[in-house]
Amino acid sequence: MTLFERVKEIAKKRGYSLAELSRRAGIGQKSIYTWKPSKTYPNGVTPSREVLEKVSNELNVSVDYLLSGEEQKNETTKKVNIEELLDGTAMLTDRDGELTDSDRAALRALISTYLQSTEGRERLKKYSNMELDDNGGNGDD
Repeated sequence: MTLFERVKEIAKKRGYSLAELSRRAGIGQKSIYTWKPSKTYPNGVTPSREVLEKVSNELNVSVDYLLSGEEQKNETTKKVNIEELLDGTAMLTDRDGELTDSDRAALRALISTYLQSTEGRERLKKYSNMELDDNGGNGDD
């Protein structure tokens, strides 16, 4: 698989067109298309390391993976702990940053239900490189 094919495949999995990926990475809109093998460049144009890093960061894969296909991610997958999420939502209240027990229970149920759905798991992984912890995000040991 060529660099172009690999980038196109990963972008598609992430829901990006190549033009959208280029925009998000801050590179020229047609840049990625120059990586595609052609009669003039049988191996495609090789982008600079800086451009590869921008694209790899947007796709959440390593530059090495883009170039070779070896499975490596830029960072390890983090685990979601719903209790930690709830601690971060306390500022949304009008009670001096404190959630009541009933607020916490309602938010915990809502977040847990969503994150356990297929859509929730996919969006969590796509946008945050996180997944539910072994206790369904509840933080229980």
